[in-house]
Amino acid sequence: MQRIRSVAGLLVIMVLSIGCDSQSPEFALPDGDIANGQALFVSMNCTSCHTVRDLDLPQAETKGPVNVTLGGKVSEVKSYAQLVTAVINPSHELVKRRKPDEVSVDGESLMTIYNDTMTVSQLIDIVAFLDSRYEEFERPKIKYRTR
Repeated sequence: MQRIRSVAGLLVIMVLSIGCDSQSPEFALPDGDIANGQALFVSMNCTSCHTVRDLDLPQAETKGPVNVTLGGKVSEVKSYAQLVTAVINPSHELVKRRKPDEVSVDGESLMTIYNDTMTVSQLIDIVAFLDSRYEEFERPKIKYRTR
């Protein structure tokens, strides 16, 4: 019950912060522990469906229904808020080209909903770990020849 209240409290903070001054962050949580986040990522069996680019993590005993690669060089790094949302509401933004067997019958994410079992501290650490695994790079500009 305490964990439910913790996650519910986090959601209230996020909703209340939406109307804040645009100069302030969307919401602010304490810094997470990257190493603990990595350990939690493994112990919570996230590796059954997720791999982390350029990181050799222990594999889960059973493989999940999808394989989603996280981290690496990307042209646009997800914000902290987007990473939090991806963990607590995995159906919020699914890749549009998903195969039918990669989503539920209702078109929802197959990811386990951890909102009733994950503490806010665990969420913060996992998000810190994931955030540390992305590297932004600028895509080269395409030069078109003109006639």
